[in-house]
Amino acid sequence: MPIAPLSLTSPPLFTTADIREIDRHWAISHPDTSLMEKAGAAAAELAGTLASESGDPVLILAGRGNNGGDALVAARHLSAQGCRVAVVSRADPARLPPDAARAWTAWRESGGTMLTDIPPAQRFSLVIDGLFGVGLARDVTGDEARWIAQANAMACPRLALDVPSGLDSDSGRIHGCAMRADHTLTFIGLKPGLLTADGPDYAGELHLDTLGVDPAALPRTPGSALTQLEGRHCLPARARNSHKGLYGHVGIIGGDAGMVGASLIAGRAALQFGAGSVTLGVLDTRIAVDFGEPRLMFAVPEKLVEMKLDGLAIGPGLGQRPPARALVEAALAAACPLLLDADALNLLAGDPELAKRAARRPHPTLLTPHPGEAARLLGISPAGVQANRIEAAQRLSAQYHAHVALKGAGTVVAHPDGRYAINTTGGPWLAQAGSGDRLTGMATALLGQGMAAGDALEAAVWLHGKEVPGQQIRDLR
Repeated sequence: MPIAPLSLTSPPLFTTADIREIDRHWAISHPDTSLMEKAGAAAAELAGTLASESGDPVLILAGRGNNGGDALVAARHLSAQGCRVAVVSRADPARLPPDAARAWTAWRESGGTMLTDIPPAQRFSLVIDGLFGVGLARDVTGDEARWIAQANAMACPRLALDVPSGLDSDSGRIHGCAMRADHTLTFIGLKPGLLTADGPDYAGELHLDTLGVDPAALPRTPGSALTQLEGRHCLPARARNSHKGLYGHVGIIGGDAGMVGASLIAGRAALQFGAGSVTLGVLDTRIAVDFGEPRLMFAVPEKLVEMKLDGLAIGPGLGQRPPARALVEAALAAACPLLLDADALNLLAGDPELAKRAARRPHPTLLTPHPGEAARLLGISPAGVQANRIEAAQRLSAQYHAHVALKGAGTVVAHPDGRYAINTTGGPWLAQAGSGDRLTGMATALLGQGMAAGDALEAAVWLHGKEVPGQQIRDLR
């Protein structure tokens, strides 16, 4: 029975290689039970709840691989239930994988027919997308690309099986074109590409059917979905008999002329998320008080970086003038957890000596780049980062021995031990100036209160995504 995967706690993420290994082990240990039959039956069950009540047939697009086999099994079940179906496929049964070939034969033996193209002017109650599954490694072209374009233009729901056709299941990038699904029924476990890059825009509402595979038989994976906070992400309850000194003194350095707002946003967020006290070191010496949040303290940046702190962030509004470079160098020597953001990251990218010092820090280091900053740190293009966000985040984490939050759709949080998590909160309303500065303040506050660095970054990213600013604007859309 399909479940809502985002209701689970930290469900594992499975790559194409993982899924193929699971399939192989299942075939060996369950020779008489086909996962394809289970997948097709699950797809038919969900399709029955999604199809419109127009009485129009269900359009089923069946590809040349096992994903097409899943679709053919679904067609057979729907037809047996009295549902009209139109199966479109140009697959050669002699060249299908064994399970898919059996599904093709069973469909034909049940009286099912194949169409070689989508009938013109026909209305449908639902589209089931079984053209391409996991492991697609080329651009979609030809008939399949044309069918995807036609399906995307139809005024009926679209259900993708496993992943929307054209979406890379490992990275979330689009191979030429992709089905824009309203619902995706994914099998066995979640795929990373459903949650990051273009995945969230193309997958629609996610449904998961484990097909009865024993969780104990699944491989251990380094990736998980950050669906909700766990105990490790939580701070202990505050005793009534307590004081600000128990909850950390954190510093935030940045705020050059014309960019002071970035530091103020970060500082205010740090206070809102529980830091006992927050001191800003702004480069614009004209700023000595925040009248909107007078609890913030101010210090000369060069003095602040030498203070005994429980957490330090540098970067919001920092700029790249010579004083900024010196401050980053000093911050890297701070004997506390350090978060580097914005121009602090750009300075690292342009200065090999600073980069070496960052990688050698004996205290926890956190990096929060957007794709452009990550590209500069890695020496590649932003498009190269977006082509495989997980790999980019992991490379940065290994290079700097740091906890890294690669921001964007499905923020990827990578850790030095190889683990990574893809955040499932947030949305396009976060694409606004100051959003990253707020995240910096939130994470620094959690560090200052003693939360472990990796957990603090994950918690801040998740909580940041749960905030819903601009509700009125989104209501207009």
